[in-house]
Amino acid sequence: MISVTEAKSKLFDLVQPLGTEVVDLAAASGRVLAETVTSTRAQPPFASSAMDGYAVAQAEPGQVLKVKGESSAGHRFDGLVKSSQAVRIFTGAVVPEGATRIIIQEDVDVEADQITLHRNLDTKSYIRPAGGDFEPGAKVKAPVVLTPGLISLLASMNVPKLMVYKRPVIAVLSTGDELVMPGEHPSKDQFIASNALGLKALFESKGAEVRVLPIARDTASSLTTAYKLAQGADLLVTIGGASVGDHDLVRSTAQSFGLDQTFYKVAMRPGKPLMAGKMGGMTMVGLPGNPVSSMVCGTVFIFPMIDRMQGLPAHQPYRSANLSHELSANGAREHYVRARLEGGQVTVFDRQDSSLLTVLADANCLAIRPPHAKAAQKGDAIEVLPL
Repeated sequence: MISVTEAKSKLFDLVQPLGTEVVDLAAASGRVLAETVTSTRAQPPFASSAMDGYAVAQAEPGQVLKVKGESSAGHRFDGLVKSSQAVRIFTGAVVPEGATRIIIQEDVDVEADQITLHRNLDTKSYIRPAGGDFEPGAKVKAPVVLTPGLISLLASMNVPKLMVYKRPVIAVLSTGDELVMPGEHPSKDQFIASNALGLKALFESKGAEVRVLPIARDTASSLTTAYKLAQGADLLVTIGGASVGDHDLVRSTAQSFGLDQTFYKVAMRPGKPLMAGKMGGMTMVGLPGNPVSSMVCGTVFIFPMIDRMQGLPAHQPYRSANLSHELSANGAREHYVRARLEGGQVTVFDRQDSSLLTVLADANCLAIRPPHAKAAQKGDAIEVLPL
């Protein structure tokens, strides 16, 4: 067995950033920017009004000003505002030449083409300066996941298309005679295959394209057919069948299909029977069959692999939290225990069996117990991985 750290290192060596492609900005949300974008324009491109009101050159309480014209969004006032004048202006409109502030419409009395300023004027200018948000030369640096906020920023930079990393294509393969897909009718000896759809949702949340393959039965021919169906994917993730039982054929059939195995078995709980390698041009990772084990290993190992394939650092957001209760000593394997993190305190669930999906569904983090960790006390710091 190898450590979790060594397994991650070997897994990251099995994948590289994929190629790039150009996509429309409207289709870029969630993608990873592959090329830094530099703005050629300012935002706003001109001094604009932040409020509806009147643009004036000067303002004294009680002053009477003649309204010379109007500046609305998309239709500027061409002319100079003098000290005795005002221009009716609306939010987003160009501030006329000579104007130094906007008097909001609530602070004036209007009569015909004149306004009288109230005596309790505030001191705000209500003018948004040109380039107040960003200047020409502002950058959105790659690589970065394109969030809705970044999409909006790039749109304001007038960038219609972007260079992004290709999404990794992941084929997910459940194995075992005991499985049927959701919606089918299991026999008395069968389970519903929950792992594949859980992993699909997990990987898609990271930006991958996921193909769920038909369940492979516990025969060499069925598994070989499944491997053929997976061809063209960047990563094949198998679920179950990689242990040492008489019916665990995933590893042996994969090797006969051309798998160059990198490692097998990791010193962790849950998830000891984990394997990985290369099968032609495709990376293969074999996850354990227990539902929680596969989801934990998908989070710990596959998540950062997806990041790496999309040009991002293989990084995970570990953080420290304080235990809300005591914990017993840990054994020889690194243990990823299901827990709940609230208000900076983490509570480890009592039940940790790797078949309990209800416990996983209630968890919002994995608390990490190093190998041979001593008993921990309430208030002790512990490393957690948010889910």
